[in-house]
Amino acid sequence: MGKIFVDLTHPFSAEIPRWPYFDKPLIDSKHSMAKGGVLTQYIGCTMHTGTHCDAPRHVMEREFDGKRARYTHEMPVDAYTGDAVCLEINVERWGLITAEHLEDACKRANIKPEELEGMVVCLNTGMHRKFDDSKEYYHYSCGTGVEAGQWFVDHKVKCVAMDMQALDHPLHTAMGNNGMTRMNLLGASGRPITQEYIEQFGEEAYAEFDKELYIKLHGQEAYDKKFGALEEIGCWGTWEPCHKTLLGHGIVGVENLGGDLDKVSGKRFRFYCFPLRWYMGDGSMARCVAEIDEADVNDVPERTYMYCGTGCQDRDNYGFTN
Repeated sequence: MGKIFVDLTHPFSAEIPRWPYFDKPLIDSKHSMAKGGVLTQYIGCTMHTGTHCDAPRHVMEREFDGKRARYTHEMPVDAYTGDAVCLEINVERWGLITAEHLEDACKRANIKPEELEGMVVCLNTGMHRKFDDSKEYYHYSCGTGVEAGQWFVDHKVKCVAMDMQALDHPLHTAMGNNGMTRMNLLGASGRPITQEYIEQFGEEAYAEFDKELYIKLHGQEAYDKKFGALEEIGCWGTWEPCHKTLLGHGIVGVENLGGDLDKVSGKRFRFYCFPLRWYMGDGSMARCVAEIDEADVNDVPERTYMYCGTGCQDRDNYGFTN
């Protein structure tokens, strides 16, 4: 047996699930076969749609070295490509992924954390199986924070590719009480998701996502110890701290990893991902692929996307069994 390629990308279409305040992709035809004898199409789309890459400039003005944050065209051509491992993360629904989860995943993948230096680390939390226009995929996803971000920095990884809606837990984003928009979206109960989280996990657990509450409960000194490095470079500590900790140290990220990720879970392989060569870009949609020995591929069914990759399942499979 030789090497094969495994697609780790969600299909793109005009109906693709997208982050709660992103615009819908516009796909139009400039020429048609019937009229012009050729097919030429136009796409208008936010680049952070579907499986995509983030560049430092997406979330920060300057990096930890004090220099202006880099755009897509300023990153090395192989920034998102390299030897990789897919870590299977065991975490509860809506849970915050910590160093403990990552250490456990390394142990089960038979790789030592110190071996991760220079590698692409893919995370399989199972969220890619729930990719849909739904609260379950966006509001209630598990996710990373400052602790996980620092863990990746400490182990000098090259790139982190996650199968979740963002490089941060939903409550670290503007879906919660962070960011300029601070949407604090309503959850399934009709109450804000911040309130739902407190009711489920407690106020102290929620404080990880809320600057004012963290300082109120733990004090300014404790806040500065955890989030101070971000604040020193002009970043709001609890707003997308994993994004900024990674990207601010030159560790790029991929969001919404999907496709047949389960086929390479727990395995080592070569990861390929190339964004557009976009001048002053903040990120880019991309095709992510694993090159792996055929004998190493996990024996799981090939993923079938319903309804042209919109994320929508048929009524019998709405439990996301595919």
